[in-house]
Amino acid sequence: MPNLDLSILVVDDAKFSSAMIAKTLRNSGYHDVRIAHNAPSALQMLEERPVSVLIADWLMPEMDGLELTAKVRQLDEASNHFTYIILLTAKEGVEALAEAFDRGVDDFVYKSEMNKQLLPRVFAADRLSDMQNTLLVANQLLMDNIKELQERNVLDLATGLGNQVLARERLTDTLRQMESRGGAASYLLLGIKNWQTIKKHFNPAILEEIANGVSRRLRHLTRPLDTVCRISENQFAVIGQFSSLEQCTTSCYRRIHDGINLKAFKTTAGFVSVQAGTSVCAIDGSTTTPKAQQVEKVALRRLQYAYETATIALALWPEVSDEIKDSE
Repeated sequence: MPNLDLSILVVDDAKFSSAMIAKTLRNSGYHDVRIAHNAPSALQMLEERPVSVLIADWLMPEMDGLELTAKVRQLDEASNHFTYIILLTAKEGVEALAEAFDRGVDDFVYKSEMNKQLLPRVFAADRLSDMQNTLLVANQLLMDNIKELQERNVLDLATGLGNQVLARERLTDTLRQMESRGGAASYLLLGIKNWQTIKKHFNPAILEEIANGVSRRLRHLTRPLDTVCRISENQFAVIGQFSSLEQCTTSCYRRIHDGINLKAFKTTAGFVSVQAGTSVCAIDGSTTTPKAQQVEKVALRRLQYAYETATIALALWPEVSDEIKDSE
């Protein structure tokens, strides 16, 4: 059964011809049939409301059927829509038809066979345009769902740790709890300095083994209530709470730093050593509570110093708050 709600636009500079085509379509039950007497008018109508099937004369003044086809394809691309285009033609040469197909035309109706060919071609166009537009809608929904899942995803799929999104959420929550209940918050950033060198020598499977080894070891080296996240390919974050800022000393974080650096990781390619740098930003309620992004920025800036000195770079927020504000 044809879809009688099919939207059709007939474009022909010969008013009698367009009227006869529209009449034939309406007599067959199609009620959403519009007429344009030139290509510019057709484009304006399509911008107002797209159609499923466009029936246009090949030879028209101002803009012919092939030029109109190119414009319609541009509109389709912008609106994620598909218009099935049928050209009316008196040309019967293979070269002319081949050119038209290359230019984006979907089908032809020979004017000499109009009475026999028009409706069967429209029936076929109905099925194909509906299928194509259904696929476009489904594909867009899939892309939207993927985007939403990516935005909502809080896990690093390779290691099972939290990712950058979760790390920022937990750091924000920790700062709020510190502000309301007192104590101190800590953001530790551990970066693998020689990661690029490791990537040159090992395949992705080995890299994943190393990342999993680091993640497992960090879980063992941190406290049960600490949050461990993998925030980038070669960086890990540990978010924790302390009773006071005095507890946030380099010796407090030494166990984590040495635990990653001093013992190689076993992989199927043998033991691999990593060179990790560790920076920490610790905060208490003695000053205005910073945003999570500000804390991250402090830790990232200090990480370069940690790489250069092979030490734990510790920054206490009251001492670096002015420095960060000046750089923003």
